[in-house]
Amino acid sequence: MRVKITPYAALIIIFLIAGCAKKIITKKSEITYVQNQINKLAEVNLTADFSYMPAEEIQVIKLIVQASKVLDDIFLDQVYSLNRDIRKELVNSGTPEDKEYLKLFDIMFGPWNRLDHDKPFINTVEKPAGANFYPEDMTKKEFLKWLKDHPETKDAFESNFTVIRRKGDKLAAIPYSEYYKKELTKAADFLKQAAQLTSDQSLRTFLLSRADSFLSNDYFQSDMDWMDLNGDIETVIGPYEVYEDNLFGYKAAFEAFVCIVDKEESKKLQVIGSLLNQMEANLPLADKYKNFERGSSSPIKVVNEIFTAGDTKAGVQTLAFNLPNDERVRKAKGSKKVLLKNVMHAKFDKILIPIVERTLTKKTMKKVSFDAYFNHILMHEVSHGLGPGEITVNGKNTTVNKELKDLYSTIEECKADVLGMFNCQFLIDKGIFPKSLEKTLYATNLGGMFRSIRFGIGEAHGGGTAIQMNFYLEKGAYKISRDGKFYVNEFKIKSAVKQLAKKVLLIEATGDYKAAKELIEKYAVIKPEVQKALDSLNDIPVDIHPVYPIEKEL
Repeated sequence: MRVKITPYAALIIIFLIAGCAKKIITKKSEITYVQNQINKLAEVNLTADFSYMPAEEIQVIKLIVQASKVLDDIFLDQVYSLNRDIRKELVNSGTPEDKEYLKLFDIMFGPWNRLDHDKPFINTVEKPAGANFYPEDMTKKEFLKWLKDHPETKDAFESNFTVIRRKGDKLAAIPYSEYYKKELTKAADFLKQAAQLTSDQSLRTFLLSRADSFLSNDYFQSDMDWMDLNGDIETVIGPYEVYEDNLFGYKAAFEAFVCIVDKEESKKLQVIGSLLNQMEANLPLADKYKNFERGSSSPIKVVNEIFTAGDTKAGVQTLAFNLPNDERVRKAKGSKKVLLKNVMHAKFDKILIPIVERTLTKKTMKKVSFDAYFNHILMHEVSHGLGPGEITVNGKNTTVNKELKDLYSTIEECKADVLGMFNCQFLIDKGIFPKSLEKTLYATNLGGMFRSIRFGIGEAHGGGTAIQMNFYLEKGAYKISRDGKFYVNEFKIKSAVKQLAKKVLLIEATGDYKAAKELIEKYAVIKPEVQKALDSLNDIPVDIHPVYPIEKEL
């Protein structure tokens, strides 16, 4: 009889043999590797002018930031069961170089480098596919067998808001509100304090209902309330994205955004929200799959970010977000698209421009513009709310997320990117966007792909981008010059975008896991000519590392 010892169990044994509460850290990468990884991120101060606000509203912002910082700690635990212990050891270390390890650890929310295919830089344990949402030694087969043998537990086990744990020889689903009760109670208290101070009724309603959600584990009403925010402060705080769950793509990670609304920019974009049904009707998808029931309010806001926490802060920084993910809310009210303008400008100036100067032909490079960059990101977020959501598979009502499981995030990011281009062209043709945008749109998107792929194709956004890059190369929509520089074939790119949009939309509409896997296996790869271009970018920052001045005021 053989006893299987998992990497996690082996680490615990080492820990116990060493004499309890001694060393969790058993091995570290070379300090030069750590320093090089930190240097890949351009440090940027992110703030906004909110000095015009009354003192009470500024205090509201600070209380929301304090609540958000609690979610940093929850997410740290969601990523890995030993994260808190590793961080404590780094903080208490008397070794000067451990400050560098701590800095990278805090950026990545764990001992794995999210910019280098989750390579461990502390210890040698591979990152668990299910993070800390599931028992580390639990397999997909065991989970699925449990559901087959205990069908009454299906809803709880597949819920976005439960962790799965062992209880003896059984598995149990524990609500976040119970598992993280101490932390969520603290965060809820900060939100309640902020609610009492603000004069913004829509914000007060959301903060109170979200505080209740933390304690009840029911996020529906607070998501509905979040859709109605209409003041100067735009904040979202709670469990949303499922990117961290690479086992099934079920479990939502905690995150937060605290932002100040750019009212003038937001007003310019309101017209787009009124055209959602027209964009849905225009999708290259059979009418029987089209979704006109996701709600029509779908506000679009431009904001400046002053603080983030949890999942969205880890590794690569978000340019925009489209929430909530609850299909019930989307059906009732749609979804809100929030564009982070100061983050976009930072990435465009410090990363995208240096990248296109090395990867695109001179003629193509001259076509790159911030307006095209901004508008594609806008339509990417709009497009998350278009297409299939709730679907029927074999006579069963389900969702795209549940059917595509661990592949969902990559396919959905690919869909949003492709439809972002498709819908930009639609709005150009309708005269909503200026005709001049067409001259810069496709070149800017091509340059942006190199920025996204640098994050690694194992990450949802990077994998989704690689699918597009290779599909367009295959169709001749992207070409490579003799000197290895890339350019757009303007005669083929529109058709290629439509073809890929049709393919990805059909996968989602039918919940076809097999087709999704085949698409990813074929196209989510790095070809030699693309790798050569990527190799020329080694000294250019991969992303930004935000520093938030507001933290110093707490």
